[in-house]
Amino acid sequence: MKIQLASSYGFCFGVKRAIEIAEEHKGSVTYGPLIHNKDEINRLKVGFDIGLAENLNDIQTDDAVVIRTHGIPKNELEVLNTQDHKVIDATCPYVTTPQNIVEKMSDDGYSIVIFGDASHPEIKGVVSYAKYQDDAFIVLEPEELDDLPLRGKVAVVSQTTKKPEDFAKIVAALMLTRKEIRVFNTICNATFENQDAAAELAKDADVMVVIGGKHSSNTKQLHSICQRDCANSYLIENETELDASWFDGKTFCGISAGASTPDWIVQNVIDSIQEMKQ
Repeated sequence: MKIQLASSYGFCFGVKRAIEIAEEHKGSVTYGPLIHNKDEINRLKVGFDIGLAENLNDIQTDDAVVIRTHGIPKNELEVLNTQDHKVIDATCPYVTTPQNIVEKMSDDGYSIVIFGDASHPEIKGVVSYAKYQDDAFIVLEPEELDDLPLRGKVAVVSQTTKKPEDFAKIVAALMLTRKEIRVFNTICNATFENQDAAAELAKDADVMVVIGGKHSSNTKQLHSICQRDCANSYLIENETELDASWFDGKTFCGISAGASTPDWIVQNVIDSIQEMKQ
């Protein structure tokens, strides 16, 4: 069976940067999971003694604290900076961009619309930068805009891992009701490239395997995109979740991976598939 990797897949710039930062600070703790990949987090724990704090109370006075790739709420960062911690900010620059935009546009009197998942750590951080929390709104569907008490002028940003076509629907709906809209396309380039490459490969493959954390937004988006052109598309975290029956009668397996998936996991998956087909 032919096995082919998407032309663009796996670790993005922000994740590579965060892991390098963590490896440089052995014995530190990350505030929240550094990335959405439990196997890579475990590698950092075992090999570099990187701990994990799920909330501020878990952080000890003398801990060096690495801020997760997705960022944290502004008020929590301020608390850490006023305490006796060495704070190492590994927030992806593509995530700090919407944070800065929201802060500036809110100061300039714009209502803020954020396209994204309200429960996602990135969005929890981004919305916290609005000057007025009751004038910042998180939406996933255009219909959610109808009853929002928006001002006359609106600034809109997106979660970095969302589909551009879905973001465009939010912008189009706003244009029907607002006189002034400032649109900031904050979807990162790596998301574009991985999604386009996965979509192209899925058109030819008769089975697609997407590798990444089950809680990773960008990985779930990749899986959804692959399903449009390849019904036999599967989302796994590592090689232990592979099922040999997926490949029965198949001749072409395409593989993509989320932005938090390291190459060593991708290679383990490829090796396991090859062993199944021998």
